[in-house]
Amino acid sequence: QVQLVESGGGLAQAGGSLRLSCVASGAVASISAMAWYRQAPGNQRELVARLTDVGAVTYSDSVKGRFTIAGDYAKNTVTLQMSGLKPEDTAVYYCNADIWTGDTYQIPQTHWGQGTQVSVSS
Repeated sequence: QVQLVESGGGLAQAGGSLRLSCVASGAVASISAMAWYRQAPGNQRELVARLTDVGAVTYSDSVKGRFTIAGDYAKNTVTLQMSGLKPEDTAVYYCNADIWTGDTYQIPQTHWGQGTQVSVSS
């Protein structure tokens, strides 16, 4: 079993900052990528930022220059530093990871955390 646990959500004012963290635990042999997604009410879940094990980074256009993803795959962790927050950043943020459990008969699987609420007031 693999678990992803997020922390660090909360309430911030526009222009403020928050830092999200995610830790993967359980049967984690290797991680090929970790990412943050978000879903606002009435909207589809969207990619915010993604970091691969070789350092390739992807950001959505809406957060470029404001959010920074960082990871330590030796510790199975990923963080999202969010600055310059806007009310439109309000959403539930989900941690996502592609994890191989070490089972030679299985390919890496995608796992999701439970989500953490981020609310930005104007």
